[in-house]
Amino acid sequence: MATKSPESTKGFCFAATVFCALCDGVAKKLITRRTEFQRALLAWYRVHARQLPWREAPSLYKTVVSEFMLQQTQVKTVLPFLARWLAELPDFATLAAASEARVLKLWEGLGYYSRARNLHRLAQQVAAWPELRRTPAAWRELPGVGPYTSAAITSISFGAPAACVDGNVVRILARLTADATEFRDSASASKNFAPLAEALLPVDTPGDHNQAMMELGATVCFRHNPLCLTCPVRPFCAAANRGEPEAFPRLAPKQMERRAVARVWCQKNGALLLHRSAAGARRLANIHELPTPEQAGLDPAKVSRGELLAKKRRGITRFQITESIYATPEPRGKLPAELVWVRLSDLETLTLSGPHRRWVAEIAAKPAVSPTS
Repeated sequence: MATKSPESTKGFCFAATVFCALCDGVAKKLITRRTEFQRALLAWYRVHARQLPWREAPSLYKTVVSEFMLQQTQVKTVLPFLARWLAELPDFATLAAASEARVLKLWEGLGYYSRARNLHRLAQQVAAWPELRRTPAAWRELPGVGPYTSAAITSISFGAPAACVDGNVVRILARLTADATEFRDSASASKNFAPLAEALLPVDTPGDHNQAMMELGATVCFRHNPLCLTCPVRPFCAAANRGEPEAFPRLAPKQMERRAVARVWCQKNGALLLHRSAAGARRLANIHELPTPEQAGLDPAKVSRGELLAKKRRGITRFQITESIYATPEPRGKLPAELVWVRLSDLETLTLSGPHRRWVAEIAAKPAVSPTS
């Protein structure tokens, strides 16, 4: 862990003092008791922290990869993917030298593939550094690294005094202070609570403190039915003392947009027709999925009168998508370059989006269908 200079420590303490002078009474009281709060939280963490791969024999590379995988993905989902990734790509140099196709294949099933591409580009830049950079500002210049990720990486790996503020931390801080502000979204809530998170951060163990806050939010301070009776910082919690922790934080409801998408299942001679997104596509570049009627050059109205093989739902950011998969005849004429015939036995060699991989396996296991022409 990096040693902090007296100047950085003084600057950090001064910033906390200034914030304390500006904040409300509940937050100010919490900050004046921050040493007690830090001790209670860390004592609990050192006993109850989960045994996770990036905490066992920790390394900068493990921390970076795990932080990217954990963006919008639960720990239990990440674990098998991380194990496979580390076995195949054990360090920055190996990842930097890997092809994008290999990187995406190892990421298959985690979704949000831009994370994998950003991680790949990050590794190429880090591998080229003459020496490691240790500040949050330097890491924020890298692909896919924002304030939260830069704080997590540098505080855990280098002892940088940077506070992590994610949904878990926002929930804890909102409850500790019983902050009744209604936020339009999680980003505005994070921005609001960032100064308080910084004020509560110990300068000697920032990485452990950040991990302890995230652990508390993940295992005790749940969104619903929080375990207040076993919470190590309950004596500091204004919301728990009021008996209404679930009232905080106050976030405006997400406005979900519903979409309906038709997909075609076209199979011939043991091969399946798939659509490969363009290399420059924003979301699914070079990823394969079942084509839409339009992509296959088919009439959507006619396709929808065919045999419905499956109706599936998935969520992507603010969209709730219903996908209806229809058996269809082979398209006529020359196929565009983005449509490819792939033998069912060769599907494992390609990268499909996670939902489509599952749906294709499910439909392929059914008795053969005979689409109407």
